[in-house]
Amino acid sequence: MEIKWYIFLSVALFCIGIIGALTRRNAIIVFMCIELMLNSVNLLLVAFSKMHMHGMGAVFPQYATDAQLFVFFIMVVAAAEVSVGLAIIVMMYRNTHSIDINFLNRLKN
Repeated sequence: MEIKWYIFLSVALFCIGIIGALTRRNAIIVFMCIELMLNSVNLLLVAFSKMHMHGMGAVFPQYATDAQLFVFFIMVVAAAEVSVGLAIIVMMYRNTHSIDINFLNRLKN
């Protein structure tokens, strides 16, 4: 499969994530859109890794899986972000009985 299809899919997923994060007011949907953007970057990272490191794997085998390691760390950071974000959403729901992100200024007290 050619790299242009991976780029097109990744750009489409990233644009959907940006549009969803900017237009939605539900905090859970905003977090899902952020995860969609992170996964589109992961897709591009793995695709470029396979494209560029396929020929270099024989010459420099220690660098053949660097992008996959970055993807793993991005997934770990995304999991931590979701756990902290969901904790914030639960606290927001306890205080305001809504998960609308426009009510975040009420958490200042």
